[in-house]
Amino acid sequence: METIIKKIESEKKSSLSLSVSKYLSLVKFAHTIFAMPFALIGFFYGLKIIDYTLQRPWWLLFILVILCMVFARSAAMAFNRWLDAEYDAKNPRTVIREIPGGIISKRNAMIFVIVNCIAFIVTTYFINALCLVLAPVALFVILFYSYTKRFTPLCHLVLGLGLSLAPIGAYIAVTGQFALVPVLFSLSVLFWVSGFDIIYALQDEEFDKEHNLHSIPSLLGAERALRVSEFLHFLSAASVIAAGMFGNFSRLYWIGVVLFIFFLIYQHLLVKPKDLSKVNKAFFSSNGIASVAFCIFVLLDIFIKH
Repeated sequence: METIIKKIESEKKSSLSLSVSKYLSLVKFAHTIFAMPFALIGFFYGLKIIDYTLQRPWWLLFILVILCMVFARSAAMAFNRWLDAEYDAKNPRTVIREIPGGIISKRNAMIFVIVNCIAFIVTTYFINALCLVLAPVALFVILFYSYTKRFTPLCHLVLGLGLSLAPIGAYIAVTGQFALVPVLFSLSVLFWVSGFDIIYALQDEEFDKEHNLHSIPSLLGAERALRVSEFLHFLSAASVIAAGMFGNFSRLYWIGVVLFIFFLIYQHLLVKPKDLSKVNKAFFSSNGIASVAFCIFVLLDIFIKH
């Protein structure tokens, strides 16, 4: 009898683990590596500005900010998968995704979206009044992005705008106000994400044209789309340089800037208009390393100067 009970409990745990992994895959949880480092920068820069004078333990606020990031991003990604399920089922590149692949139903995906939206708003309530007021605005931006490919090639900029809320949002969570330096970090994220999303969209140039979907590659073609991406990444680099100047950072910060710009350039060396074989390497590996490396050196600068 005891053996049977243990077997049942083991099967339940296995089923739960499988369900969690399905939803983590649905929202591409590993891609959190793009915006999360900038959220950490915004958070700890805010703590530095107020000299850690919080009315509660900083680590508690830190947990709330991380939860907000996870809930908001999960809602946005799941909503995108829910809305695009019909197109994903037609695209050879995306047909194996969770909804068209029958792994997660559209109904369960939408329930997941709603739960994460509610959790996000509730979490902002425990941070501060300004975050709570801005929470619906943030949700609108990150959910609205999913519709933009249906009517504008500027969809990449809307995605960038959604992720750019991370550093300024984390800063507001700490300080309860806006400031120039975190806004510059947000601008850097906006241009950076928009640029590498254009590179990623190169894979679907023909599919987008056939199905009347809008993107920079489908509008301009691969070669000119890459030029637009390069310009956006130039603006991203300019933004982190400006943040360093106005934020009065020291040598460690500038090492981070050099590494960040290096990986911006590197991804453009990987991808050519007629050779998209290294798009995934440029999209995930290069940009993931860029954000983490930059974050490490910025945080070292903040902690050492503090």
